[in-house]
Amino acid sequence: MNPEKRQRLVALSILLGGVAAAIIWRDRISVDALTGWVAQLGWLAPLVFVLVYAVSAVFLLPGLLLTFAGGVLFGPLYGSVYNLTGATLGATLAFLTARYIAHDWVAEHSGKRAGRLIAGVEREGWRFVALTRLVPVLPFNLLNYALGLTNIRLTHYIITSFIFMIPSCAAYTYLAYAGREVAGGGEDVIKKVLLAIAVIASVAFGSRILMRIRQNRTNAQ
Repeated sequence: MNPEKRQRLVALSILLGGVAAAIIWRDRISVDALTGWVAQLGWLAPLVFVLVYAVSAVFLLPGLLLTFAGGVLFGPLYGSVYNLTGATLGATLAFLTARYIAHDWVAEHSGKRAGRLIAGVEREGWRFVALTRLVPVLPFNLLNYALGLTNIRLTHYIITSFIFMIPSCAAYTYLAYAGREVAGGGEDVIKKVLLAIAVIASVAFGSRILMRIRQNRTNAQ
């Protein structure tokens, strides 16, 4: 076995081991557990949180859980920034893993949807990636790996993912922040909850409109 194959085998083993561990201990991971741990880290908290978010994306831990934790820990503004940074870094690491380390394994376990993703990216390039970020056709973690099977350029993938994950990332971060305020009895609770509901509804409604527009264009062709 040549050194390159040996390195890929080691990396794949680490990946599968991490995924297995994440599945085994999934029930022990919660928003409360994450926020309690990260909150004790002082000025290192944002950096550690971003790194944990990125690693969680590689090991297929629920991204929404981390997003909620970011909103609870850092509030709507900084929470959105840290969540988006961690999500983009994690999405990039998963993409590179699928492209250079675990291509065959990801292709084997992605199913028919991966084929549609590949065809869509080949046909529309970054625009299709943008659509999948706004209207997820797969869960966040699986989508990152599946997009690693496509031929999109890395820079296009990173920039598109970063920009078009902003709406959902900001919406769910604010939702978590509003939930924290409700639990803590903060000021203007009703206003914050209504705003959170409005933001989530806007993202969902906008996603449906985009999907309908795309379907109409596809049918027209």
